[in-house]
Amino acid sequence: MAANMSPEESIALIKANLAEVLNPEIIDDVILKEKRPLKVYWGTATTGRPHCGYFVPMMKIAELLAAGCTVKVLLADIHGYLDNMKAPLELVEYRAKYYERVIKSALKAVGVDIGRLEFVLGSSYQLSKEYTMDRFKLEGITRIAVAKKAGAEVVKQTDDPTLGGLIYPLMQALDEQYLDVDAQFGGVDQRKIFTFAMENLPTIGYKVRAHLMNTMVPGLGEAAKMSASDADSKIDLLDDPKAVEKKLKKAKCVPKEVEGNGVIAFVEHVIFRALALKSGGTPKLVVERREEEPLVYESISKLKEDYAADILTPQLLKNALTAHLNELLKPIRDEFDASPDWQAVQLQAYPAEEGPVKVKKVKKEVDPARKAAALAARQNVVAKPDGHIEGKDADKVTVGSSTEETLEKMKIAAES
Repeated sequence: MAANMSPEESIALIKANLAEVLNPEIIDDVILKEKRPLKVYWGTATTGRPHCGYFVPMMKIAELLAAGCTVKVLLADIHGYLDNMKAPLELVEYRAKYYERVIKSALKAVGVDIGRLEFVLGSSYQLSKEYTMDRFKLEGITRIAVAKKAGAEVVKQTDDPTLGGLIYPLMQALDEQYLDVDAQFGGVDQRKIFTFAMENLPTIGYKVRAHLMNTMVPGLGEAAKMSASDADSKIDLLDDPKAVEKKLKKAKCVPKEVEGNGVIAFVEHVIFRALALKSGGTPKLVVERREEEPLVYESISKLKEDYAADILTPQLLKNALTAHLNELLKPIRDEFDASPDWQAVQLQAYPAEEGPVKVKKVKKEVDPARKAAALAARQNVVAKPDGHIEGKDADKVTVGSSTEETLEKMKIAAES
């Protein structure tokens, strides 16, 4: 547990701001009876570039670190490939390096100590003989329908799924054992994978873990959650202040409507929690107003109350979020700008995203005979199959001894 926290305070922070906790007694036993730090893992498939939606799990990881936990971040390179081949094999190494850098930077931006943070590459142990045999054991007892159901909300689903997508949840369950943790952390969309692990790991001789689940935060656009595939919903962690402002201006934020409002949800689950971690206590969100005193919020409930009453308008809220988010992103951008190594890794990990690809126009091949006929027609002449020319201007065109010469002379005639 953290040196400045009692065991009870540590447990409270571990369980705070979550949608659900499965087997919470495991957490209590580790801290109260075994009197040691809780070991937690969070996995992320190294696919698209991490966006601001990643701040949601980052806030929980920051809280876990602040509560004295040891946190392992699984850079799931093989999972990324198995999920509909979202991460090409030739890029996964670089993407894993990019993820490690951006996650570390995001956590440092909220002022937490990352000394108990560890990064583990999935392929570093998932290709071992022992892991493979355990995977075979799980595959031997798992029905296809069960595997498909377990990954339904995480793995891309199709009518005819690949084996990779079906194996994905089995591997995620096994990772709990091979990472030697007490608990796994993820979103509520992973609940079926968590219950699969609880039901099936004991059948091959391994213990049940606790599971911590984040709520799913609505996207800033029309999407159900912030997603890399929705341009209006995605704010990159390296976006400059103007880009952040532009994207937030376009964010969906219905006046007086709190439920399903992605802007309010982001303020609640990211900004308020970041401010609390930075201050070590009560958050204070300041909303500037032009001709009036600023609005100051120390609780999300009061902010929601004012929004529903239209005291806090969408424009005021967006302006405040823009200011606070840019403040949060600044140290990440500064670290990236000061690191040639990180910049090189980005180019290697996401080569196709460094600006539009210029496609060279290929000149369409034209059949010479058709070209000659068309040109001849424009000259008031007709090219006959045997090569001779007829028509009003036939005397103005001299036909050469070959097709090439004929076309060249016609070109000259057309340009004169």
